[in-house]
Parts: sequence; structure tokens; C-alpha cells
Amino acid sequence: MWSLIAMYGWAVQGVERDGIHPPWAYTVGLTPHRRPELVITGMGLTRATQVLNDVAAHLVHGDAPEPGTQAALLDGPLVEIVKVAAPWAHLNLAVEFYGHRIRGLQLVHADKRGRWPWDAGYQGVRGGQPVLGTREPPERRRRVG
Repeated sequence: MWSLIAMYGWAVQGVERDGIHPPWAYTVGLTPHRRPELVITGMGLTRATQVLNDVAAHLVHGDAPEPGTQAALLDGPLVEIVKVAAPWAHLNLAVEFYGHRIRGLQLVHADKRGRWPWDAGYQGVRGGQPVLGTREPPERRRRVG
């Protein structure tokens, strides 16, 4: 993992589906760039790695998106940024590398019909899409792109 971080600036740690629990993935290595680590739940690991790498590449060269921001990613899903309430509880390898002071942002993704995990009728993967923080109130949400 250290060699991937040294080569690319970050790496992606994937966690396979476990029975009823959906797969999830997160970055390790954005913390030294003074950026929050990123996490996606409820998305296959190949796709999650691609999305995390794309967003991380933009993140290291720009500002971190604000929680509540919604954006349609290029060649990716519609996402809403949610601040991870307890990153030290979910991003184990990042904690091992950088300590408990890491920050995290979750890329919560809409399903193919544009429904969010908090919407009725959401159709995600088996086990759903756990949201690891609290969604911003309506007045703090905004759509970009």
C-alpha cells in the first residue's frame, strides 16, 4: 500500500461484500495532502475504485467539495457529499497510517433512476448503501455541474 501511495499519491482499499453487508472502498493517502479521505459504500469494488481515483485526482489539485454538494461525475454516478461522522470507525487502514485525526467524505451515489438511499424506492446492491454521516439540511445542499 505504501508503494502505491508513493507512486500515485493515494491508494484505494476495498472491502468485499460479506454476507448481508455490501462492498465498500476508501482512499488511503489523501491525508498528507491535507484532504479528507474518500469512501463509497454499496458499489462494486471495480467501479468504486474507478470513481474514487477520479475524484481523488481532482481533490489533490483543488478544494474539497462541501458536504451537501451534488454532482454528476463524468462517466460516473450522481453523487452527494456527506461528511463521515466517525472516519476512525470505518477507514481502518487510513487510521493505521495517519492516526485518528483523519477526516472523511462519503460519495453517496444515486441509483440508476436517480433515487438516493434515503428515498423510498431506492434500488442499490444487496445490503444497500450505508450512509456514514448525516445529510446536510436542505438550505446547505447545492447541485453543481
